[in-house]
Amino acid sequence: MDIINVEKRDPAAKAKHLRRVGIVPCSVYGGSLPNAISIQMTQQDANQLCRQKHDGSKIRLNLDGQVIPAQIKEFTRNPDNQNVEHLSFQALKAGQTVNSFAHISRKNADNVRGILEQMIDEVPYESLPEYMVDHVTLDLEGAAPGTLITLADIPELNNEHITLHLPGDSIVLRITENKMAIDPEAASE
Repeated sequence: MDIINVEKRDPAAKAKHLRRVGIVPCSVYGGSLPNAISIQMTQQDANQLCRQKHDGSKIRLNLDGQVIPAQIKEFTRNPDNQNVEHLSFQALKAGQTVNSFAHISRKNADNVRGILEQMIDEVPYESLPEYMVDHVTLDLEGAAPGTLITLADIPELNNEHITLHLPGDSIVLRITENKMAIDPEAASE
């Protein structure tokens, strides 16, 4: 889990002004925190964080020497330059379940023969902080047409520590035969 350095934000500082000087306004709330805390981080750190992580990712915030386990709850980007404009974090508390998302990516998808259709990119679930899953990679090496992967087929998500918010038989991805491919025997006739 990554450690991200943040600072308390001056409540009198306007968000627009902070962004102009390369600072991203943020907030952290929930967990063992009695109140939400307005925080800030550099534009460079925010952009890098959101390139490497996504909503639901578990991180640790270093706020004046106090380390707060948290997850990225949401972030917004400027549509013109794609810079992160705001980040919200949810503090995590041991023993307290949290709702999150596991993101699904593919490995060796370029080697798949047939048409690959991915129906689910992120899986909503609930777990204790120590069992959170940020990311799952499906290795498609050798996967042939007719392959069907459901949530129940993914070991990282199919255990007693995670409660999925989708049925286990939900189709994550499937590979179908490419009907447009030319049959070599039919082409020679």
